[in-house]
Amino acid sequence: METRELRYFVAVAEELHFGRAARRLGIAQPPLSRAVRQLERRLGVTLLDRDHRTVALTPAGAVLLREGRAALDAVAAADRRTRRAAVDGGPGLVLATKAGASSELLPKLLDAYAAEPDAVAVEVLLCGIGEQERLLRDGRADVALLHLPFDSTAGLDTEELVTEQQVLVLPAAHPLAGRAHLRLADAEALPGLPMPRWPLPDGTYPEGPGPEVRDHAQLLQLIALGRAAAVLPESCRTLLRPDLAAVPVPDAPAVTTVIAWPPHSRSRALAALVRTATRL
Repeated sequence: METRELRYFVAVAEELHFGRAARRLGIAQPPLSRAVRQLERRLGVTLLDRDHRTVALTPAGAVLLREGRAALDAVAAADRRTRRAAVDGGPGLVLATKAGASSELLPKLLDAYAAEPDAVAVEVLLCGIGEQERLLRDGRADVALLHLPFDSTAGLDTEELVTEQQVLVLPAAHPLAGRAHLRLADAEALPGLPMPRWPLPDGTYPEGPGPEVRDHAQLLQLIALGRAAAVLPESCRTLLRPDLAAVPVPDAPAVTTVIAWPPHSRSRALAALVRTATRL
């Protein structure tokens, strides 16, 4: 398959409309239709069911959409990593991590790795909720700290680093702030303190009463103002201000921090960083 054909098919499969896909790609509709038909002939399968008014994915088309997105991401990642490798004085490794997360682990990891005899420079990309996975997949990062079950590690190599329980973060003056623990159902239904809404992978926000939140700093400010409460990993205690409190939520799902990297990587520097992380 040609990358151009794959890109054309993904656009049509996402839009389910040849006209909109053509406008998105900046081409005329006839060559787009020809390219998709050629791809179907090359594969010997029907990818799209179409009539005069509708376009729908076949089961084979749904598989190619999923695999095609991954393939195009891999091509873009190869482009970015190749260009980065050619920059004189550029960073040896780029590590992406969620701002405000892994606040204890990250400094220890960077210090321990820097002490290794063959360590290279590490640039740290601090990003918003869920962004570190995308930075890793599209080649802007070589390695990332991800958090299960919130981030997807499909198609990545990983090593588990630490698993922790979760706590409810709420204003220190709240009547429940002194409780020894709370149930998850109670924590998620506090009157006047809705749970925040985190961005979805496509950048939109789910429906709900809680505030839209982009990062931990914004979230903690909203909680201190009495506009929200949130269930977060226990390590967030190190970031809490005096006007915030944390109450254990024993029945909330545990959060596991993993170090993740592309499975095809052959970087010795990356391997050394992973070894350091697992040793810690």
